[in-house]
Amino acid sequence: MDIKDIHNLFLKCNSISIDTRKIQSNSFFVAIKGDRFDANTFAKEALEKGASFVIIDNAAFFIDERTLLVEDSLVALQELAKFHREYLKLPIIALTGSNGKTTTKELINAVLSKKYVTKATVGNLNNHIGVPLTLLSFTSQTEIGIVEMGANHQKEIEFLCQIAQPDYGYITNFGKAHLEGFGGIEGVIKGKSEMYAYLSQNNKIVFVNLDDPIQVEKTGNMNTYSFGVNKTTAKINISAVRANPFVEITFSNIQIISHLIGLYNANNINVAIAMGKYFDVGDNAIKEALESYIPENNRSQLVYKKSNEIILDAYNANPSSMAVAIANFIQLDKANKIAVLGDMFELGEQSVKEHKEVVNLLLNEEKINCYFVGKDFYYNKIEKSNFHFYETFDAFSKDLILGQLKNTMILIKGSRGMALERTLELI
Repeated sequence: MDIKDIHNLFLKCNSISIDTRKIQSNSFFVAIKGDRFDANTFAKEALEKGASFVIIDNAAFFIDERTLLVEDSLVALQELAKFHREYLKLPIIALTGSNGKTTTKELINAVLSKKYVTKATVGNLNNHIGVPLTLLSFTSQTEIGIVEMGANHQKEIEFLCQIAQPDYGYITNFGKAHLEGFGGIEGVIKGKSEMYAYLSQNNKIVFVNLDDPIQVEKTGNMNTYSFGVNKTTAKINISAVRANPFVEITFSNIQIISHLIGLYNANNINVAIAMGKYFDVGDNAIKEALESYIPENNRSQLVYKKSNEIILDAYNANPSSMAVAIANFIQLDKANKIAVLGDMFELGEQSVKEHKEVVNLLLNEEKINCYFVGKDFYYNKIEKSNFHFYETFDAFSKDLILGQLKNTMILIKGSRGMALERTLELI
């Protein structure tokens, strides 16, 4: 059975799934092998739960004509997604970058959905499985598709672009993320720039932040749509940006007061404005969309507990996002401030060095009490009256100071594996 025949069967279904726990009636199930299981063994269960067709790559689990046997289920999923993308022919926006991808995607979706029927990546389904699932969630009713792309090694963005075939692209930034896989910051720039290579080769459009010199350098000969703060040469000139703590943006004499914390979120808002203008969304609709967006899932949330204000940014962390979060926290006009910072993961041989640099960022901040949690921060322990180091979260949790805080602003940031949202229970 070729991919066109499989696609015809897929079009008869209401949804696609790779998890039998989430099977819906008349769904299309793809059995993807995992590190700890063989999903072929769930084919019968998928059909019993309501799937109309299942793709398998092990003949031993063939049941009847509803079972579609292929050589490799993952490859079939990716080829099906590419075929479906070509079948729909809708405009697709692709996003990648070291920090801010998911927030940027949500902001763009909020703005464009004011005028169009949009569909965007759900959560962070942004890898070699998530991107195909996102593409297969688009239907003939979808007018614009928004696809987030993540990567932790070379050639991954190139591969995802070949599947999604974006018409528009944006790279949020080039930061110190996944250094272990990319092999350093130059590797990050090279890997993320694979999106630029695809867009350039296919004469597509790239959105460029003129405040980012790397973006400017890498897109010099491309078809661009630019934006920037006080950049008169930009297509969209942002006239003012501030954050204390919420980000406020002014463009075309329109002020936007967002629910996002931190100056580092300004560019995420700015590109959403630029895309809204490019796709002819009205200024007032752009303002309404951005002011209505409220972050969740531990991403730059402002949480109130007792008399304390908490910037909860515990979804993820890397040296670049940690640096901008700290810089933003330092400039906030608050009398009492505490920072709770957790280890950053996937830094490989650079880990100890990068954690030391984060500690150094706060050396001159005598008025901020800093709590560093995790083995890499602990390795860089120094004696300083307002610095406190804990090798584990359990050790940190035994410090009773957080429960005694009043009228304090608290920054909580660390990698997902640190689960620093647990800190809220201590306050």
